[in-house]
Formats: sequence, C-alpha cells, structure tokens
Amino acid sequence: MAIQHNALDRVASVLASDHQASSDFDLNPDITLPAGRALRDAGVLMLIEEGAEGPFVYLTKRASHLKHHPGQIAFPGGKTDPADTDQIDTALREANEEIGLPRTHVKVLGQLASHETVTGFQVKPIVGLLTRPFDPILERAEVEELFRVPLHHVLNPQNFSVEGRVWNGVTRKYYAV
Repeated sequence: MAIQHNALDRVASVLASDHQASSDFDLNPDITLPAGRALRDAGVLMLIEEGAEGPFVYLTKRASHLKHHPGQIAFPGGKTDPADTDQIDTALREANEEIGLPRTHVKVLGQLASHETVTGFQVKPIVGLLTRPFDPILERAEVEELFRVPLHHVLNPQNFSVEGRVWNGVTRKYYAV
C-alpha cells in the first residue's frame, strides 16, 4: 500500500513545514483590492479517511440554489462565528452542521497556511483524520452532495489546471483539480 503511506507522508511533511499563505490574487495580479478591506475568518476541514485502497479526502458539492458559490466543490466549512474559539472550532462545527460529522470522530493533524479569497475571507484549512465511521447527514440547504476523492489525486500537480471565468466584469483565474 505504497500510495497510502506516500500520500499521508506528504501531508505530514507539508504540515511540518513552513508554508506560505496563498491568495486568489496569486493568479490574478490585475485585480485591485478595495481600500480598507477587512478579511473575515473562515475554516474548512480537509477530512482524510484511510481506506483499503489508500486514503481519501471528503468534498462537498454546494447546493445549486445558494446565492454564493452555487454548485461549487468545496471542503466542509464556513465563516467563523463569534462563539467559535478558533478556525479549528469553525471547521469542526461547520462539518458537523453540513455533513453530520461528529467532532469526536476527527483527529486534527494540523493546519495549512491561510488562503485569502477574492470574496473577502481568510480561510484556514484544517487537516483531520477520520477516526471512526460516520453516517453522513447532509444539510440540504447548503450541501447537495458529499463524495470522496483519492488523496493521491489531489496531491498530484499534474491533476491541476488553471481555468477562468468572468466575475464582476473581469476574467478571474483559479485552480481546478
């Protein structure tokens, strides 16, 4: 099971390293930031499950009726609420709300560098390992689908492409996997 150990070793290596924050603006240097821009905190959970065929990562498809980001593929997560102690708390709370994942079923492995979005969020990805099975219960108002992708697929740069779409009259580039 070389793929499993290799993928998990890569995740552990990234978590142990000094990694730089990223931004939607990395691929879009011509987009001008609004003056006085204040970022809102958010947390997402990169949930890894070890399986017989190797580790998988969970992703959601956002509900198609949502005003913001309808139908997009995303990690479970969302904006930080005042009651959240930190972005780990945010990611675990949101995963519970969106997919019915009990906090007690997650071992937090660490945090990746924050990612600044063009929509004004500073998103902190939290990496967690699923410690026992759970029965997903989707919050249909937010999540249309929950699925798993092999971790080695999302770690392979050859599976990344740069795509673009028009947002507020400007073509905005982003990575797709």
